Amino acid sequence: MNNSLFNKGTFLLFLVVLLVGLAGCGNSQENTQSEVIGNPTPEDFLEDGNADIFLLSGIVYSNVEHVDWVKELDYTIGEEVGEITKQTDKAEDFGNGTSNILPIGTKIYETDTQIYIAIVNDKEIPYLKMLEG
Repeated sequence: MNNSLFNKGTFLLFLVVLLVGLAGCGNSQENTQSEVIGNPTPEDFLEDGNADIFLLSGIVYSNVEHVDWVKELDYTIGEEVGEITKQTDKAEDFGNGTSNILPIGTKIYETDTQIYIAIVNDKEIPYLKMLEG
């Protein structure tokens, strides 16, 4: 009788392992098509040569002063969130606080909208976070 119990237990264990293994098998085509896509990088923008960007906390912000809906936007400037500490046009040299256009010392402010403001010579320049998806 013990031998019979052992065989039933082994069979049930084998069955559970088999079912778990089969459940783990999915559509392999689905798995190979999923690709990790991250936020744009300075390199993505600097390739075309017309970019006006800065990097803060790993996020690229792009100048949007010529975008119609931004021109019509009413906003209130909030707290300072950063400052430009380096200027370069080489993507590999970008780090937190780096811009390719804004001068060193430019202060960056958040607003009550999705727009961020850089102030240069008393001019407010709107920037927008460049996020994927």
